[in-house]
Amino acid sequence: MEKILIVEDDEGISSFVNAELIHEGYQTVLAADGNQALKKFEEENPSLILLDIMIPGINGIEVLQKIRKTSSVPVIMVTALGQTEDKVSALNGGADDYISKPFEIEELLARMAAVLRRTAGSKENPAVLQNGPIKLDIQNMKASVAGQEIIFSKTEYMMLKCFLENIDEVLTRQQIIEYIWGKGHFIDDNTVDVYVGYLRTKFVAAAAAAGAGAGTGDNSIIKTVRGLGYKMEGR
Repeated sequence: MEKILIVEDDEGISSFVNAELIHEGYQTVLAADGNQALKKFEEENPSLILLDIMIPGINGIEVLQKIRKTSSVPVIMVTALGQTEDKVSALNGGADDYISKPFEIEELLARMAAVLRRTAGSKENPAVLQNGPIKLDIQNMKASVAGQEIIFSKTEYMMLKCFLENIDEVLTRQQIIEYIWGKGHFIDDNTVDVYVGYLRTKFVAAAAAAGAGAGTGDNSIIKTVRGLGYKMEGR
């Protein structure tokens, strides 16, 4: 059950939104000013924050800036009268979306659902893939074995990513080809064998440079499955 932090100083709006969200199956936490919002955020670890800009004490933009220093929790800013400068400030400050008062509850619920879906999607696509000592930083396109950075070509990078996304699964050469080059391209099966060899060699070299023992970066982590293809074993 998603927990929603509602930051709103207008008691009527706060009570109405709170009741509607509970009715929709959400768990709710309320805060009426900026300081209370930060306190509740730290204590409750909400799934999403509905944050009014014009709140007592620290305003909503400042609250957002403080939260963004430590967290990427989804935030929907609530602005008054659709002020353009408020919307720009909210989005530039790291808000995921905004909604203007007065709003229909159906629109708010739809925006919340969309933001939560996007957040769930990003969690399903992690920034780092790892299998034991082998680590692939997707965002920065960097790879390492036992902390020793490896320089890969684009094709080697894509092949490693393919294996790390399918640990302990047998991948045929055709599946690997389609993952790297896409469908409709004629790539000889031997090309896959060559690049698997490149990966194995680089794993061994990186492990040796890092002073890691056998089994850390050795080529046995990518197994040849006779008659089928290859499998990266989980470590």
